Amino acid sequence: MKILLVIAHPRPGSLTHQVAAAFAAAAEAKGNIIEVADLMAEGFDPMVREPDEPDWDNRAKVYSTEVQAEMARIERNEATVIAFPVWWWSVPAVLKGWIDRVWNHGWAYGGATYPHEKAWMLAVAGGTQAQFAKRGYDTAMVTQLETGVLRYCGVKDARLEMLYGTLEGEAECAAVIEAARVLGEGF
Repeated sequence: MKILLVIAHPRPGSLTHQVAAAFAAAAEAKGNIIEVADLMAEGFDPMVREPDEPDWDNRAKVYSTEVQAEMARIERNEATVIAFPVWWWSVPAVLKGWIDRVWNHGWAYGGATYPHEKAWMLAVAGGTQAQFAKRGYDTAMVTQLETGVLRYCGVKDARLEMLYGTLEGEAECAAVIEAARVLGEGF
């Protein structure tokens, strides 16, 4: 399977990048082909400007050249995996902008569905599972991202995988990387 692996973190050596690399290595070992889209390294502009603003009356709207290139990159793959750090109980701005601009009306929803039936998100979280559950952040993120983005856009095998506890120490970080490897093996 051809997998687009989207990474949304500004530091190349970050734990998020390590999680993405572990997932990719395991998925490739199973015969999958990985194409990496490192949004920050590529300089993706997350700002929605008029050419990429959804047009509710025009499902056939032609979006900007940059967005069309991102859509083509998605279309030449068969699945999507998105790795990101959890910031303020959500995704980094660059990823929010990528979703806003690229997963657009008439292409990913609004009379259309996202081109992949399988899309997973790997959320690298500093807090523990108990800390997220205490205030309902875990279920809020599933509702927002897995249900509100992936399933809303027609993804059948939609999954938000929370990788918790990265601020707890080296052992927890190693466990998160191992969890990503296992997810890559099973993709």
